[in-house]
Amino acid sequence: MSKAPARTELDRALALDIVRVTEGTAVAAALWRGRGNEAAADEAAAAAMYGELARVPVEGVVVVGEGEENETPLLYIGETVGSGGAAGLKVDLAVAPVEGSTLCAKALPNALSVLAVAERGSLLKVPPIYMDKIAIGPGYPEGLVDLDATPADNLKALSLAKNVPISEITVCILDRPRHAKLIEEVRETGAALRLIGDGDIAGVIHVTEPRETGIDIYMGIGGAPEGVLAAAALACIGGQMQGRLVTSSGQHRARAPAGIVDLGRKYHMRDMVTGDLAFAATGITDGSLLEGVRFTKDAIFTYSLVMRASTRTVRWIKTEHPDISKFD
Repeated sequence: MSKAPARTELDRALALDIVRVTEGTAVAAALWRGRGNEAAADEAAAAAMYGELARVPVEGVVVVGEGEENETPLLYIGETVGSGGAAGLKVDLAVAPVEGSTLCAKALPNALSVLAVAERGSLLKVPPIYMDKIAIGPGYPEGLVDLDATPADNLKALSLAKNVPISEITVCILDRPRHAKLIEEVRETGAALRLIGDGDIAGVIHVTEPRETGIDIYMGIGGAPEGVLAAAALACIGGQMQGRLVTSSGQHRARAPAGIVDLGRKYHMRDMVTGDLAFAATGITDGSLLEGVRFTKDAIFTYSLVMRASTRTVRWIKTEHPDISKFD
């Protein structure tokens, strides 16, 4: 019997496989929505995502995960998951079972379940520290905004590209004390602010669809692994992103992987994500981009988007799950 040819690129069907993963994960998290227990929501979602990934025909290595191997029992960095075994498509995985744990626990907007699947070796491995980021959506000249430019200069460039006054630009920033100066500088330009309490990945993803979300640009410091996952979403639609690791202590520098030599390097999106990839997100709570999970007597409804880099396709998927028992 002849050996089946190895798959060297992501199969189109894999996009549906990964959205099934985020759907099941979102449902598991939504059962804890509004109950004030972040840990329980995280645990349920991680277990659900792990179980769903076990059915996907890949040999996946978690590059962005729930933490180091000694910090979490499931979906830790370096763990291999999937049903493919040695013959399966070899991929990198970036996972966020609950993006916005506090949002889920408090039933606040924009909690998501997120997953990116990329060709093996194409996702930047970063330590679990902070990253300074700037991101915009598709349709702009390369290099329109820059991490080293002032907020005023970046907003002026964006307003000129959009042909609107700066007052019609909306900036998304995590509401943290570390951003006090950034927030002040943005307000001085006259731009609008969308301050978010949690959900760093979602904040960046929102620039992919400014007509839906009302967010034109993301700025500020958040998680470095989350930055890579967000870059995966932007890579699917031609957005732009830059990031720089924030190493405020010797402990941070000690956690850098061997491949990262210059901790002060400015990473462009092409440095964080290369090759073909697919990205999926499912709403846990209602948000600007996606509706949350809906429970009825006879069915569960989920709302997702799935994107693929090689084709620049974006699919919006509303799914009715009549078999409620499979989520018990």
